[in-house]
Amino acid sequence: MKKYQLDELSVFFPCYNEEKNIENTVSKAIKVLNNVVKKWEIILINDGSKDNTGKVLEKIKFANPKQIKIITHDPNRGYGAALKSGLYNSQYQWIAFSDSDGQFDFGEITKFIDKQKETNSDIVIGYYLSRKVSKATILTSKIWEIIVFILFGLKVTDIDCGFKLINKKVVDTIPRLEAERGAFISSEFLIKSKKSGFKISELGVHHYPRVEGQATGRNIKVIIKSFSDLFGLWYKINFKRA
Repeated sequence: MKKYQLDELSVFFPCYNEEKNIENTVSKAIKVLNNVVKKWEIILINDGSKDNTGKVLEKIKFANPKQIKIITHDPNRGYGAALKSGLYNSQYQWIAFSDSDGQFDFGEITKFIDKQKETNSDIVIGYYLSRKVSKATILTSKIWEIIVFILFGLKVTDIDCGFKLINKKVVDTIPRLEAERGAFISSEFLIKSKKSGFKISELGVHHYPRVEGQATGRNIKVIIKSFSDLFGLWYKINFKRA
């Protein structure tokens, strides 16, 4: 009898204009899941894509109708909204998510599972061993992490790394996530998880250059919204006992 690392796992991929990447990303994930997890599902969140992402997702689902789900946002609502759709629609005990652009090797999910078992953590978050983005992006991320640490005492290597493994009880327990757009969603999730007493561990992951498409999320309106949400949560926690 085949021995699996996990009995069940929900995996989701937020997608925005990823027609050239998502099929390959999902294909690789399925191969890994079939060898690692006894029972699995993949949720594909189409966050108002303007290209042919929707058609590609339907093609993927047609090939795997029982294990693939599609959630469509129309119009685009932002990365935070896509993350919430994935988290709150996952059915299994463990939940993993990764970027749809193929910049992570989903095969490293085996390391996340090993780390969880080794540490008995409720959440395992990735951190970039070498992040394949601009130096400006890395700098702004570090400034953000310093501010989060000052305000909330949350210290992790990479708050926004888009590869995480989460016990569903965390999602079911913490106050409902509010962020829709911007970088705040990952911070909000980890801040609320830490405040609720859940154990977080970290794992280094490889990051590869984007082959197709263009990353989003660094425009000034999104950045301003992220800081607004950040200070809003700080106010609630300190003055409204959120």
